[in-house]
Amino acid sequence: MKNILIIGSVGQIGSELTMELRRKYGSEHVIAGFRKTQPSEELANSGPLERVDATDVERLNEVVKKYNIDTIYNLAALLSAVAEEKPQAAWNVGVNGVFNVLEVAREHNCAVFFPSSIGAFGPTTPLDNTPQDTIQRPNTMYGVTKVAGELLSDYYHKRFGVDTRGLRYPGIISSVTLPGGGTTDYAVEIFYEAIKHKKYTCPLKAGTFLDMMYMPDALDAAIDLMEADPSKFKHRNAFNVTAMSFDPEIIAAEIKKHIPEFELSYDNDPMKQAIAETWPNKMDDSCAREEWGWSPKYVLAEMTKDMLEKIAVKLNK
Repeated sequence: MKNILIIGSVGQIGSELTMELRRKYGSEHVIAGFRKTQPSEELANSGPLERVDATDVERLNEVVKKYNIDTIYNLAALLSAVAEEKPQAAWNVGVNGVFNVLEVAREHNCAVFFPSSIGAFGPTTPLDNTPQDTIQRPNTMYGVTKVAGELLSDYYHKRFGVDTRGLRYPGIISSVTLPGGGTTDYAVEIFYEAIKHKKYTCPLKAGTFLDMMYMPDALDAAIDLMEADPSKFKHRNAFNVTAMSFDPEIIAAEIKKHIPEFELSYDNDPMKQAIAETWPNKMDDSCAREEWGWSPKYVLAEMTKDMLEKIAVKLNK
């Protein structure tokens, strides 16, 4: 990677991945692409910015040529709950946008990173130890766009030789970026509410297990995959990656070790619950471990301690 374009640099993953890539490769080599939401002051002052929309192929082409881009991280997407409310927009960004990125990458010989998700699975997928290769029949627009993106990435590699690589992320937990409309957002919100109010009302039911990952591991996974030797790949796109699996009761119990007075209650959100029940309890990520050495650094206890410490500082608590 010499010159990198991040599409969606102000999103949950993009805002932190951009800074990490700039630390690693030099600020001048990492272009932060944003659409409408203005970047934070830290992001804006740390390196070059360009207004880029994955659905605008002409503008995308201009930026790739301007900076001689050789690697594109395409993080543009509408998250699961938002995508259900805006399915047409979700399709436009999550499918048409991916197609545009792959076409530009084909023309300019760029590598492409595409983040898929546990949302690419559905109610007929095995929920426990979900295999790398298994049935994918999601019943959400978010899931449909992720499956389409996986297939398009595979196609462009096999048909045109584009160096496409991707991960199926679990829910991602971050102390930096606030939730943006995802089904797994409760696992971020619960920490903020624990610090602010010592209580949290969860939209998912007790016993709802979901795969999760702390943001530092999510960043490492993306960068490590893009730096990996592809000669060892048996797969190329949509590697299952995970770090931990828990339900609301388990994460609440871990928080109570640090905040004993913390209380958890429930007010079920039917749409989020219905989505969560079609997603894996835990994925089998053995292919990622074997093919490019994936290994997470954080488990629940370490993540909880770090999240509470960082959010307390952030909120001056």
